Amino acid sequence: MNAAWPTVALGQVLRRSNRTILLDPETTYKEVTVRINGKGVVERRTVQGIEIAADRRFEARPGQFIISRIDARHGASGLIPDELNGAVVTNDFPLFDVAPDRLDPAFLKWMSKTASFVELCKRASEGTTNRVRLSEDRFKALEIALPPLDEQRRIVARIEELAAKVEEARELRRGAIEELTALGNSEANAIFGRADYSARPLGDLCHVITDGTHQTPRYVDEGAIFLSAQNVKPLRFLPEVHRKVSFEDFAVYTAKNKPSRGDILLTRVGAGIGEAAVIDQDIDFAIYVSVALIRPDASQITPHFLVYWLNSPIGRSHSRSKTLGRGHSQGNLNLNLMRSFPVPVPPIARQNEIVAELDALHARVDAVKALQTETAAELDAMLPAMLDKAFKREL
Repeated sequence: MNAAWPTVALGQVLRRSNRTILLDPETTYKEVTVRINGKGVVERRTVQGIEIAADRRFEARPGQFIISRIDARHGASGLIPDELNGAVVTNDFPLFDVAPDRLDPAFLKWMSKTASFVELCKRASEGTTNRVRLSEDRFKALEIALPPLDEQRRIVARIEELAAKVEEARELRRGAIEELTALGNSEANAIFGRADYSARPLGDLCHVITDGTHQTPRYVDEGAIFLSAQNVKPLRFLPEVHRKVSFEDFAVYTAKNKPSRGDILLTRVGAGIGEAAVIDQDIDFAIYVSVALIRPDASQITPHFLVYWLNSPIGRSHSRSKTLGRGHSQGNLNLNLMRSFPVPVPPIARQNEIVAELDALHARVDAVKALQTETAAELDAMLPAMLDKAFKREL
């Protein structure tokens, strides 16, 4: 930070707040947590007083500075937002009132996100490897460069102006993807909802509809590849992240039907129920109960056409309607019911045309997503660089 600005100890502009409240067992309270890497102060949970293992807690007020004793060295600090007025915190999250005549709270908020401030917090932390905690006395003794209030407010206004532009850019990227995704869903609904395509039960269009083993797998360091629902995303088969099972178990798991290139895997459990992908590579693996194996009859329906239908809003609605259990996040897609899915079956030539049309649309979505990922990395790097300039009097 710039030496041209006078330096002050944090203890001169921050006063520890010791305001506590007596907890009522029947009253509901908000608890606070502070995210690392300057990601802000948020609600941890809402609980009744009887669930809190204490009769008193420190009470937070908007505009107070809060810091995590444990994660201060990882950038866990910030200001209490308005929506957490009256929230309660433990002594692991000391609260400080800011001296308004010397320090603008917003200036401190942005300063606390800088690498140089986090480095100061590291110096003020002490203890062994697993018990490193912020020393409050050392923290209050830390010195920061502090310009006059008018200059603080000018810097804050400039930072917030630039931060708003960064967020606007992020929002534009998100909006572009949402529009393309909505367009894809609309196109899929228009194609698969056509009345002139006769529908047939999924079971009549496939040689195999089954699941993997119902046994609990025994994972090993070296063995056969074992995949589950985490390896299936809409239209994407992702075998890279996997566990392994013994070759002895592998022989048992794959005794019924060994998946092969051109088969379809469909998620049967969890939030991703109904997500499906074509196995597009040769790979030996066992499948678990969380996914179903579908082997289409290629003389009637192509794997890629069927996968597009299964992932469409119409197909996903059928998957959810045939889910048994306590809601879609915990339920299980019933295989017998899945065999009754009414799938539209245009001629093979038309199926290929539809797949080509949807492939082109999804290629556009993927291109925008790739651009967003690249742009997001650039935008994420902009804020730290901008803050560094601001607190070096270069902004």
